[in-house]
Amino acid sequence: MYQKIVIVGRLGADPEMRYTPTGQPYSRFSVATDRKWTDAEGHAQQETTWYRVTVWGKQAEVCNQYLSKGRQVLVEGDRLHASAYLNKENQPAASLELTARIVRFLGSRPGTNGNGAETEEVEAEAEGELAF
Repeated sequence: MYQKIVIVGRLGADPEMRYTPTGQPYSRFSVATDRKWTDAEGHAQQETTWYRVTVWGKQAEVCNQYLSKGRQVLVEGDRLHASAYLNKENQPAASLELTARIVRFLGSRPGTNGNGAETEEVEAEAEGELAF
């Protein structure tokens, strides 16, 4: 069986670059996706879902170099892990962790004049997982 997860959203913070004990690079960043709808009473509603994304190898280095908070990205992954926890209000919540295979940079880079849409894509090689 195979699963494929695709999300489009904005980075919540700059990526954090790290290395495994064997020297393999990985980068982590959070992505927020929004769902908007109108309820039965005609009121606009919005729901934000946060994903913690891990990127490996050369792709991690490229993401760390070019991505920053607020940048829009498309992330395609094949592993999604959900963990349950209690939030600050002591209510059940879930943490979603996505291992990326492809990251596409959407929109223009912060600090540019925004002429046209810029897209870049880096595909990850099948690499090891991070042990926690």
